[in-house]
Order: sequence, then C-alpha cells, then structure tokens
Amino acid sequence: MNYYISDPHFGHAKVIPMCNRPFETIDAMNECLIENWRRIVAPDDTVYVLGDVIYRNSRSPDYYLKPLPGRKHLILGNHDTKWMRQCDPLDFFESISHMKFVNEGDRQLTLCHFPMMSWPGSSRQGYMIFGHIHNNTDGAYWPLIACSSLMLNACVEVNGYCPVSFEQLKVNNTMHKAQELQKHFQAVKDNENGILCQITKKHPVCRSSRI
Repeated sequence: MNYYISDPHFGHAKVIPMCNRPFETIDAMNECLIENWRRIVAPDDTVYVLGDVIYRNSRSPDYYLKPLPGRKHLILGNHDTKWMRQCDPLDFFESISHMKFVNEGDRQLTLCHFPMMSWPGSSRQGYMIFGHIHNNTDGAYWPLIACSSLMLNACVEVNGYCPVSFEQLKVNNTMHKAQELQKHFQAVKDNENGILCQITKKHPVCRSSRI
C-alpha cells in the first residue's frame, strides 16, 4: 500500500498556533503523529513524505524517525536542510529527491513539496500531490487549487495528522475544499448584508423602498 503525508513539522512548537493544530503541547503533537503513523503503516508499505519533516527540533531526528515503519521516500521541502545535517537521512529514507513520479493504477502522480500550476501529465488527468501550504486558504493560489480536482494537498492538517492512501487523499481534499468554499460564500454573504445595513442606515429612503 502507498501512503502520502506532508509537513508533519516534528518538534516545531510554533506550528501549533500558526496552523491551528488541535494540540496543547509539542510533545502531544509529536506523540499523536507517531502513534497515527504506526497504527496505519505496515513495515512493507511505502510512504511518500512530501517535505518539512522536522523543524526547530529539540530532540535528535532519530527520536522522531526511528519509530516510523514503512519504506519511506522523502521529497524535499524548504525546512529539511537543518535536520538533515544532524543525521544521515539515508538511514531512514530509501530515496531523497526534489520531485518524484509514481503511479496509482493508470493514474500518474507528480509529487512535489510546492504546489505547481502545471505539471507533467496534467493535460492527461495526472495528479499533483503537494504540501507546503498546510491548511492556508488565504494565498492567491487557493482559488486555482480549490477549482482543480487534480491538485491534492497532502499536509497533515487536511488529512487527520496521519499518512493516507491516494483514495483517502482525494476524499479528504474534496471535503476540505467544500468546507473552505462554504466558508468563503458565507463570508461574502455576511459582507454583502453588512454593506446593505450600512447603506440603509445612511440612506433611509433605501430602507423605506425595501418595505
């Protein structure tokens, strides 16, 4: 079985408030991520980790990586340089690359830490699996991602803080995009109602005309 996960940020206390992760302490977050991984992944499973594995850690990389089963492949993120100097990453990963291509049945997947607006196979219904953005939907890139069923966010915030299969990745992203679009539409509606209230307060004739 193949699994996908991105941006666990083991050891990074500030990621909890930054990404609104549901943990009281960094130890609780680390333990949950490790326990979830061990519960799901078997030794013979393959796990594609799309970067930002460990960041600002107070413990050695061994502490986080040794308990994690599976044949692991690392696609490098922007926060992977420092922890990789603290160990030999090939002790834990079978391959390390900036981009990787895998197949799920007849579907080609492009794996990269950063979301790409165009990728090999995109015109043939190939998928873009990415990380980096966590659960952020404020960037200029979000409308493009939200409208594409081929762009799948592997970040832990979107996928229950655990590695997920390709099929589960699709389900989780569909739900995430639907929830965020609903929030957007509600915010637009609330904003329109607020503007209307302001107009009717300043211009009573507008208020009376609505009666």
